[in-house]
Amino acid sequence: MKRIFIAIIVLIFTSGAYAQILTPVKWSYAAKKTTKGEAVVLIKATIDAGWHIYSQNIKAGGPVKTSITFSPSKQYMVIGKTIEPAPVTKFEKSFGMNVSYFEKVVVFQQKIKLKAAQTTVKGKIEFMTCNDQKCLPPDDVDFSVVIK
Repeated sequence: MKRIFIAIIVLIFTSGAYAQILTPVKWSYAAKKTTKGEAVVLIKATIDAGWHIYSQNIKAGGPVKTSITFSPSKQYMVIGKTIEPAPVTKFEKSFGMNVSYFEKVVVFQQKIKLKAAQTTVKGKIEFMTCNDQKCLPPDDVDFSVVIK
């Protein structure tokens, strides 16, 4: 009886080691000064084959759109909206509507007015990742970019 109990405990702990957390999107960040008082923050998503993330411009009733928010700071100010390239737009039966999304790689760009010679721009990205079979729960990622 003791051996069976130990075998069950070992089985429970070793089966957890085989569980895999899906992370089909990898984020990277950079910034470049465009003038002495302005810069552009670049937010890049590298997306695994077969997966996609949604545009910032999704209508209500659809999937969770990608949303990028910047933390308030006295050292910089966000200028305008975050720019994205042209997405793929298709009708998705699961949502019953046309949705716009990105595959493989997408780079979002945000203009920043600098109020200091050097600053760190911080913020958060909320996004949802799907493939043609399932969607993962929405995820949040914090980011930080140094501008020199």
